Amino acid sequence: MDLPISNPDAAEAAGTGPIILALPKGRILSELGPVLARAGIHPAPDYTDEDSRRLRFETSDPSLDVVRVRPFDVATFVAHGAAQIGICGADVLMEFDYPEIYAPLDLGIGRCRISVAEPAATAGQDDPSRWSRLAVASKYPNVAQRHYAARGVQAEVVHLNGAMELAPSLGLARVIVDLVQTGSTLKANGLIETEVIAHVTSRLIVNRTALKTMPERIGAWIARFRAALAP
Repeated sequence: MDLPISNPDAAEAAGTGPIILALPKGRILSELGPVLARAGIHPAPDYTDEDSRRLRFETSDPSLDVVRVRPFDVATFVAHGAAQIGICGADVLMEFDYPEIYAPLDLGIGRCRISVAEPAATAGQDDPSRWSRLAVASKYPNVAQRHYAARGVQAEVVHLNGAMELAPSLGLARVIVDLVQTGSTLKANGLIETEVIAHVTSRLIVNRTALKTMPERIGAWIARFRAALAP
């Protein structure tokens, strides 16, 4: 029996409702504006208002709605099919490595890096090649553990979601692994960047099942984003 399309939830389940595009809260949202506009996506004006209690917004295209969530949650929404497409940093994909996600496009925005940082006062006083264990503070436990495991070092990760820069001075960790843009926060807290693990940009991501079951609809949105990136 056909699902009633008048029911929005049923329509989405049937693949006939609007595609859901998950967008990250925060600084990337402002950089995304021109890319979305070139792709023909014009969300309701308050979608960038961080004080708005709304999380889902209609767009000028009735076949697309956007939801605004935390950057780390974008990948989760897309991986589980709650959103069919999304935009998130490569750092998120490195941390979670969801097999359900396909990342066809590098949008070239939100440039930053995942780096190791440690106190400027003690940096360089020890030989990292002799480490066997290391206390690391990070919101990227998987990235940190993989990075040090490749060097034969067991990383004991203290999982923090913020105030990472305090960890070394308070004896919580020897180093931190965090996202760095300008390095000014590190400097203000007596830390220096000692190693870059990976350079990061924002990516268009797609739920693989949605691409398989709605190839024309999802493919059309990928094509619109690709055209938006053309010089």
